[in-house]
Amino acid sequence: MSEQRRCRWAEKDPLERDYHDAEWGVPQHDPRMLWEMLMLEGFQAGLSWRTILAKREGFRAAFAGFDPARVAAFDEDDVARLLGDAGIVRSRAKIEATIAGARLYQQMGAQAFHDFCWGFTDGKPITGDGVNVPASTPLSERISKELKARGFKFVGPTIVYAWMQAVGIVNDHAAACFRRGMVAS
Repeated sequence: MSEQRRCRWAEKDPLERDYHDAEWGVPQHDPRMLWEMLMLEGFQAGLSWRTILAKREGFRAAFAGFDPARVAAFDEDDVARLLGDAGIVRSRAKIEATIAGARLYQQMGAQAFHDFCWGFTDGKPITGDGVNVPASTPLSERISKELKARGFKFVGPTIVYAWMQAVGIVNDHAAACFRRGMVAS
């Protein structure tokens, strides 16, 4: 039996392969999960996604399961606790951005956050050409600007595009990848 073909980035590492095969590019409509993934992509800035995947459960434990209401209530004691937590990326700026992001999510409301995320594509995933994968697009630049205008941090166009791929707003699976035709809205 031959091995299934995957996107090149997911071929070697078991953690990345499992993430690719089960989650990456699948349209995500749970508002809390959309927010969690946006925050994790922000933590990834300057690092590899592999690093974030390896610490994902640590992030979930440290950030109260990414429950926005609980994270929004974090204070300076929580920031200090998180800065000492080796299970996550210990960046004060990224930790504070996540807490602020939870407060912004709470202000918007779950459904409004969902509608904001998917409103740029009328609720339908965009399918890439399966060959060229850009680092950012005019749409990720637009979403980035709107997120920044709302007060979100670590949401530059490249981070936003990676998030769009992760949550299935964009299907950028390679043309030969077995997952390309499997992800659906």
